[in-house]
Amino acid sequence: MNKYARLSLIATAALAMVACSKQEQPASGQAASAPAQAASGGDSSTVKIGQVSPMSGPISHLGKDNEYGAKLAIEDLNAQGVEIGGKKVKFELVSEDDQGDPKIGTQVAQRLVDAGVVGVVGHLNSGTTIPASKIYSDAGIPQISPSATNPDYTKQGFKTTFRVIANDVQQGKALGEFATKELKAKKIAIIDDRTAYGQGLADQFEGSVKANGAEVVKREFTNNTATDFNAILTSIKSTKPDLVFYGGMDAQAGPLAKQMQRLGIKAKLMGGDGWQTPEFIKLAGDASDGQYASSCGISRDKMPGFKAFDDKFKKEFNTDVQIYAPFEYDAVMVLVDAMKRAKSSDPKVYLPEVGKTDYQGVTGHIAFDDKGDIKNGAVTVYQVKNGKWEVVSTVGGEAK
Repeated sequence: MNKYARLSLIATAALAMVACSKQEQPASGQAASAPAQAASGGDSSTVKIGQVSPMSGPISHLGKDNEYGAKLAIEDLNAQGVEIGGKKVKFELVSEDDQGDPKIGTQVAQRLVDAGVVGVVGHLNSGTTIPASKIYSDAGIPQISPSATNPDYTKQGFKTTFRVIANDVQQGKALGEFATKELKAKKIAIIDDRTAYGQGLADQFEGSVKANGAEVVKREFTNNTATDFNAILTSIKSTKPDLVFYGGMDAQAGPLAKQMQRLGIKAKLMGGDGWQTPEFIKLAGDASDGQYASSCGISRDKMPGFKAFDDKFKKEFNTDVQIYAPFEYDAVMVLVDAMKRAKSSDPKVYLPEVGKTDYQGVTGHIAFDDKGDIKNGAVTVYQVKNGKWEVVSTVGGEAK
């Protein structure tokens, strides 16, 4: 009896194992298990590209503008069915918010490296781009900024750093020459926000106006979160300047223009690409009329692909382009163009090809010098007229 009982127990266990085995098989139409997906190459065909910009805080509208540009590029690439090295790939955007803060910038940079991105487009601000660039360099990951203009970014000697926009040496020189030669300004006051971008551009502008014979009657500074400039402007008013230059972003430039008007300061206000935006006009109201700012790049009506890009951008996101979205779009395309030429999305393999870029993008012709700066970077000066930015003049940047 004991012998038969043991045989019965063995048979029961065997039946139970068969039943369990059948229950573990996926029903028709259900997803396969992770090993089955890996075997079919589901993840191996995905190429991750990082994007970093300040998507919260006072200039979040600019950060989202950048992200939207990257999203359009990823959508277009996936619609094209891009092949790299004979294999069709799908691109995935990994987006991070650095809040315009250098410390957070380095944190999210490391997060992107850990996430396995093969290239990064960003950051927006020079103050976040420069410290983050060391992390990407150490990881051997190409980084293309669509908007960081401080020259120190590409002076570090990293092989991974590139930008698709003119730097502040070019921009500051162009603004200084325009202020002195075209506007005939003799007495100039300068304010900056003490960021790597704002102060850096103001320094370049100061050097340019002095070289052209103008006097800097006052140099003041604030910070990139301030909204009350009355004390600074009262001090400046007594010097009776012909022109006030502000190095910073639109979130401060708008209130600054309003407060200049309220205090009866007749001088024109001038600045760089950080506030050559629709948002500045919105914040400044009628005080925006007649003010000047530059943008790094040829004017939009001269950009070879801007009209089609703008139409698609508005349809997709129901908003206007702020500043850098088309440069962000081109930066993504430049990375992928290098991958295609290298026949690999491995950063170690395709990085050398980024430096050899010869690409006609939405914003114009893109090629890099030995530092990673765009060759023949253009600077366009605009003036607000009747509530809109209008082109005044452009220096450099002829399309190929």
